[in-house]
Amino acid sequence: MGEKFILILGAGLMQRPSIEAAKELGYRTLVIDANPNAVCVPFADRFEKVDLKDREAIAELALSMKSELAAIFTAGTDFSASVSYAAEKCGLPSHTFQAALNASNKVLMRQCFARHNIPSPDFFEADSAYLSRVENGTADDVSFPKVVKPVDNMGARGCRLVRNQDEFIPALKEAIEYSRTGKVIVEDYMAGPEFSIDALVCNGNVTITGFADRHIFFEPYFIELGHTMPSECSPDVKAELVECFTKAVHALGLTTGVAKGDIKYTEKGPMIGEIAGRLSGGYMSGWTFPYSSDVNLTKEAMKIALGKIPESTRSPEIQSMKYSHERAFISVPGKIKSIYGQDNANASPYIKNVFFRVKEGSDVDFPRNNVEKCGNVITLSENRQLSLWGAESAVSQIVLRLEPCNKATDDFLADIELPHEKGFPYSAFNLTVDEYSAFEKEIKGAEKINDDEKCIGRIPSSLAGKKIRDWNYRTIEQTLSLFDRICPNHRSLDFEKFWRYLVRGGIQAILYYADSTE
Repeated sequence: MGEKFILILGAGLMQRPSIEAAKELGYRTLVIDANPNAVCVPFADRFEKVDLKDREAIAELALSMKSELAAIFTAGTDFSASVSYAAEKCGLPSHTFQAALNASNKVLMRQCFARHNIPSPDFFEADSAYLSRVENGTADDVSFPKVVKPVDNMGARGCRLVRNQDEFIPALKEAIEYSRTGKVIVEDYMAGPEFSIDALVCNGNVTITGFADRHIFFEPYFIELGHTMPSECSPDVKAELVECFTKAVHALGLTTGVAKGDIKYTEKGPMIGEIAGRLSGGYMSGWTFPYSSDVNLTKEAMKIALGKIPESTRSPEIQSMKYSHERAFISVPGKIKSIYGQDNANASPYIKNVFFRVKEGSDVDFPRNNVEKCGNVITLSENRQLSLWGAESAVSQIVLRLEPCNKATDDFLADIELPHEKGFPYSAFNLTVDEYSAFEKEIKGAEKINDDEKCIGRIPSSLAGKKIRDWNYRTIEQTLSLFDRICPNHRSLDFEKFWRYLVRGGIQAILYYADSTE
């Protein structure tokens, strides 16, 4: 057994649990990725540079391994169809290739749901030809709101809410650009809380292995700023959601491997967002679920790929006994000059992991999809509130200081007039219209902030004592304390501009303003 390989698609951080699981099960790892510099390449027993979209190349490599190959596997990528294609060629356990396609292409998925009466939004397929008809006014009328997304991408790339006709053409263009096939899906918007579900699927039986609350922000985009394991939803609602998810898995034909789903609870009850024939990314399957359940989900899934029946699949659900929270930290646009607070974040109570996606010199943007976030933290506790507190506290310690005099930063911070009314991008503290109006009246004509003056004592009374936090969980008082500590020596600052920038972009914005005056 020790001489055989498991072929793992992907060499990014999300694939580290797969490499660990293969080693713990006594196998060597053959890891493939289009990027030879991916972070987990050094830990593979053998690495081959292969584009994960190239199913024929993957199948050819797998077939060349002959009896040395024990299984084909992926987690946290959107290439489960590539796994099934190669596995079918090699006679190895997996979902059928057609089932994997059903769970990869959003149009095929919706068609399966419609045939089996699975609740999901009404939809139609679109492409560049349809876009041309919309542009010249010959397309059929569309009612709003709608969601537009590529049929074949993940991570909310190219996915957005369309609230009116003016937003429709830009949304179509963006989704088409993100689609590998140039195809997009236009579907009715579903309002309601959203949940993520992971499951093992063995001999057609579905075992629920993870059920989490998703925390989505920044309309019209769908940015997940974290998830919470286990969910806070009621047992009755959870039972309805699980039943709907299980029926959807069967409707797609998924029988041998894993499944993950995004599902909402609407005023009409459960409605499926999408189902994939793989384990989830976003740190759920490889981190928060194992932490909260003490079950190595990736290893259990890999056993199915090896043709085994995991003991965990003999029950309908694996319970999460502890609480784990994942929370992201984000940035306004610009280029990172320096990073503060890593040690404090790592020392935060209940912290398990702090993951950075950026470093000094990285270009950053306000996220429009889930790969544009700057990093994530994960906590674990036997107490839900303590786990949440630990995660938010860790995020609040991290400060990404931006290089001064950057056009992208200037443009973002200049758009400061009631940003919450315009929608995306939001202001850091997201004041209401009345709060912002009172704030604007108060700061007009105020005396400047003098050279090296501490700012903690200059809070406008309209904001003093308000229990509001920015998108990185910092209060106004914490923001000013950080500024005074990081930037004790600064030139005089215009009070109005300083405070508009703070409300707009938090600590990053006022550090940027101070640095740009030098």
